[in-house]
Amino acid sequence: MHDAYEPVPILEKLPLQIDCLAAWEDWLLVGTKPGHLLLYRIKKDAGTNRFEVTLEKSNKNFSKKIQQLFVVSQYKILISLLENNIHVHDLLTFQQITVVSKARGATLFACDLQQSPSGEAQLRMCVAVKKKLQLYYWKDREFYELQGDFAAPDIPKSMAWCQNSICVGFKRDYYLIRMDGRGSIKELFPTGKQLEPLVAPLADGKVAVGQDDLTVVLNEEGVCTQKCALNWTDIPIAMEHQSPYIIAVLPRYVEIRTFEPRLLVQSVELQRPRFITSAGPNIVYVASNHFVWRLVPVSIASQIRQLLQDKQFELALQLANMKDDVEGDKRQQIHHIQNLYAFNLFCQKRFDDSMQVFAKLGTDPTHVIGLYPDLLPTDYRKQLHYPNPLPSLSGAELEKAHLALIDYLTQKRSHLVKQLNDSNPSTPSPLMEGIPTIKSRKKLLQIIDTTLLKCYLHTNVALVSPLLRLDNNHCHIEESEYILKKAHKYSELIILYEKKGLHQKALQVLLDQSTKANSPLKGHERTVQYLQRLGMENLVIIFEFSPWVLKICPEDGLKIFTEDLTEVETLPRDKVLNFLKEGFKELAVPYLEHIIHVWEETEPEFHNVLIQMYLERVQGLMKQYLNFLPEGVPAVAAGKEEGDLGEFRNKLLCFLEVSTSYEPGRLISDFPFDGRDGLLEERALLLGRMGKHEQALFIYVHVLKDTHMAEEYCHRHYDKETDRNQDVYLSVNPVAL
Repeated sequence: MHDAYEPVPILEKLPLQIDCLAAWEDWLLVGTKPGHLLLYRIKKDAGTNRFEVTLEKSNKNFSKKIQQLFVVSQYKILISLLENNIHVHDLLTFQQITVVSKARGATLFACDLQQSPSGEAQLRMCVAVKKKLQLYYWKDREFYELQGDFAAPDIPKSMAWCQNSICVGFKRDYYLIRMDGRGSIKELFPTGKQLEPLVAPLADGKVAVGQDDLTVVLNEEGVCTQKCALNWTDIPIAMEHQSPYIIAVLPRYVEIRTFEPRLLVQSVELQRPRFITSAGPNIVYVASNHFVWRLVPVSIASQIRQLLQDKQFELALQLANMKDDVEGDKRQQIHHIQNLYAFNLFCQKRFDDSMQVFAKLGTDPTHVIGLYPDLLPTDYRKQLHYPNPLPSLSGAELEKAHLALIDYLTQKRSHLVKQLNDSNPSTPSPLMEGIPTIKSRKKLLQIIDTTLLKCYLHTNVALVSPLLRLDNNHCHIEESEYILKKAHKYSELIILYEKKGLHQKALQVLLDQSTKANSPLKGHERTVQYLQRLGMENLVIIFEFSPWVLKICPEDGLKIFTEDLTEVETLPRDKVLNFLKEGFKELAVPYLEHIIHVWEETEPEFHNVLIQMYLERVQGLMKQYLNFLPEGVPAVAAGKEEGDLGEFRNKLLCFLEVSTSYEPGRLISDFPFDGRDGLLEERALLLGRMGKHEQALFIYVHVLKDTHMAEEYCHRHYDKETDRNQDVYLSVNPVAL
C-alpha cells in the first residue's frame, strides 16, 4: 500500500444535512435535506494542500427536496432531480431553464456526455419513472425525447450509461438495456445479499457493477472485461473512477484500489462517508452528512518512488505515463521502470512474462542472458550488475527459464539478422544505467547463437544441429567447441567445424571417433560422406584424410573420388589419378574405368593410361601363364584364359576395340612383335586403329593363322567413304599371297 491521496477538510460541521453533491472546476454544489442549494468556490493555495473555501451563493428556496444533482459545464446547466421531477437550471444564476414535464414521478436519472466526431458535445439522459425508462437528448436549451419509453422489470435503483447501453440495477438483479432501437434487454446477474445495487460509470466507457463486496467491470455488451472482480473490505455505498484508481465509499472509510494490477492502494479513515463526486481529473470530493473532504492526489513522483520501493512496477508505469514531464525525461523514466518490472518478473520466476517485456524494451540481450547462470563468459559477466540479487535456479525451474530465454533470443536473433545490412540500426539499451552495451550486431549475434547452443543442450538437444547448420550461424567457435566436447556431442561438433570451414578439425574428430565402440561416428562412412562434400578447393585435405579409409576399405574409399556428386565429379582427375597411382595403385584402374565409362571422360591421356595399366597387369600374368604352359601346348585364344589373366586381357581387348580416345601411335611401342608373349591380337587392334591394315592382317593370317579373325577385321574396318578403309579387303590378298 502507498498514499495516493491526502484527505483535506473542506466543510466541517455543516449545520444542514448533506443529501447530494456535484462539482466542476473550482466549484462545489451541495444539496441539503431542507432543500437549500449551496455553491462554494474552492481555490487551492499555491504550494500547499490548503484551500480557500468561499460560500458564493445560497439558495434556500431551491426545492423542498433535492434528490440528485448533475453539472454539465459545457452547456453551463445544472440538471437536478427535485421532488421527483427533472429540472434544468442555469449553472451561474440558478434560474430555471426548463422542466421535463413527462418525467413527473422520476426517482433517478443518469446523464451521458459524448464528443461527436466534429467535436461538439452531445448530452443524453435516461430517467427512471416508476417501471419505465425515458430517454432524452439536449438541444436548444431543451430536452427532447430520444426514442420511445422502455418498460423495465422493476423500479431502477441505480443506473449508468455504458456507451450505447444502459446498465440498470434493480432490487434483485442487474440488466443491460441496449440503445439499438429495439430496446433489447439482457439479464446479467443478481445484486447480492444486500439487495442494494450499485452501478458507476468508468472513464473508458465501461461500468463498474457491485455485488455485495465485489465489483466487476462490464462493457456495452454486458461482458466482463476483467479476469477477476475487485474485492472490497466492506460493501461500497458509492464509487468514483479516477484513473488508474477506483475510489469506493465504504461505511467507515474510503478505499482506493486499482483494477490492473488488482491492488488495495490506500484506506482513508473518514467519519461516516456517504457521497462522492468529481469535478474532473484529480478533483474528488467525499461527503458525510455534515462534512466534506477533498481527496488531494499525492504527487505522481512521490507515488512512483514509493511504488518502486514496494516493487509495484505495473502501477508505477501507469502513473509514469500520466506525468506531464518533458517527453524525453518521461520516456527515460518509463523505460527504467519497465526494465525494473521485467527484472522483478524474472525474480518472481515469471520467466515468459519477463522475456516478453525485455523484448519490447530493446534491452541489450547480453544483460538478459546475464540473469542466467553460466551462459556468459566470466569476464564479461563481471561487468554486469542488477537491481537486486538474482534468484537461484536449478532443475525444472532452470529448464523453464531456459525455454523462455530461447523464445526471447530466437526473436532477437531474427530481428538482428534483418538489421545486419541496415545503415541505421536500433541500438540496444542497458538494463541498468551505467552498464556497458554491445553495439556490434555481429558480436551480439555471436553471443546469442552461442547462448542458444547452450540452452538447447540443456533443454532439447535435437535443436542443436539445426542451429549449427544455419548458413548465418554465428556461434563462437572456441566456446562452442568446448561445450560440445564437454557434452560429448561429436556429431554436432562436426557440423560446427564444417559450417565454419574447419574441415581438418572435423575430419580429425571423425578419425578419432571411428574406432570408439559406442560412438555414433564409429566406422568410416561419415568420413567418406564428409570428404565427398569438400570439392576441388579442399583437394589437399581430401588427400590428407582419405588414405586411412582407402587402406581399411578400398571399395568405400574409392567412392570419395567416384560418387555421383557434383563436388566429386569436378575434382581434378589427373591429380586424383596421380594420388591413387602413388599410394593405392590397385585403385587407379577402377577409378579410370569409372571416369571413362560412367562420366564419359574423353581426354586421351586417361585412355592411354588405362590401356597401359591393363597392359602392365596382363603382361605380369601372361609371364606366369606361359611359364606354366607345357611345351608344345598352344596358348588359348586371347581373352579366354582362366582367372585374372582372362579377365584383364578381355578388358584390354574390348577397350582397344571400343575406345576412340586413346592414341595408338604412342602405345604401339608397348606391344612389340616378339613371339608368344607379344600380345599380338592387341597389336593388331592398334595397327588397325592406325590404318595399317596390311600389318594387322599379316598378324591374323600368318602369325595367328586365323583367317576368320582376318575376315572379321575387314568387316569392322571397311568404309567405302574413307580412303584409308575402302580398300581393306584388297589388303587381304597381298597378305595371303
